[in-house]
Amino acid sequence: MKKKTAWEKLKCGKSPKIVEDYKDGPMLVSTPEEVEREVAKIPKGHVITLTQLRDELARQHGAALTCPMSTAIFLNVVARAHVEREAETGKPGVPWWRVLRANGKLNDKFPGGAAEQARRLRLEGLELNS
Repeated sequence: MKKKTAWEKLKCGKSPKIVEDYKDGPMLVSTPEEVEREVAKIPKGHVITLTQLRDELARQHGAALTCPMSTAIFLNVVARAHVEREAETGKPGVPWWRVLRANGKLNDKFPGGAAEQARRLRLEGLELNS
């Protein structure tokens, strides 16, 4: 069986789900495509944290929270898919590098690690703390 590309994983066609009986209230399990749409809204020169991304997705669905594990995985799928597409087209796609870890630090699990995320943010004129 052929291994799926990141782009195929991104464009999976799944629908968001709400887990109603989660201990802290209804929990959203989003989708890679929904995460992609939200990341696409981040303006040049701005960053958000993964927590802010999750909070916005939960708000849109009327949920108490968004699953932190699946959202982090989906964000990584988005990043890898757009790096794949960028290699093919020469265009960067959605600005996945504008999403910082929940603690505000760079994400070493992104394609190219924290160094690549820092490089892309600096290209947008952002100053980074060491």
